[in-house]
Amino acid sequence: MNPDEERHVCRCEEVSEREIREAVKAGARTVTEIKRWTRAGMGICQGRSCRRLVERILCEELGVSPATLEPPTTRPPIRPVSIRAVCREEE
Repeated sequence: MNPDEERHVCRCEEVSEREIREAVKAGARTVTEIKRWTRAGMGICQGRSCRRLVERILCEELGVSPATLEPPTTRPPIRPVSIRAVCREEE
């Protein structure tokens, strides 16, 4: 096994390069499928740190160009909001 494959691609969820390559070999064909199978991109950064690495690995495994990949689904990160920011104060 290549020692580089043990390095974490997704630091938030501690997903290794090997896990992503295994997901592709098992049938994952999109970044969203890899996200669902491995949790890569589901951490606090919401994929801002790892998405491009996941895309690169996916392209390498499938032998395709990044332009041919289906865009991943995205959701805005959830952040705490104060009640005051949500409700108007009565005057």
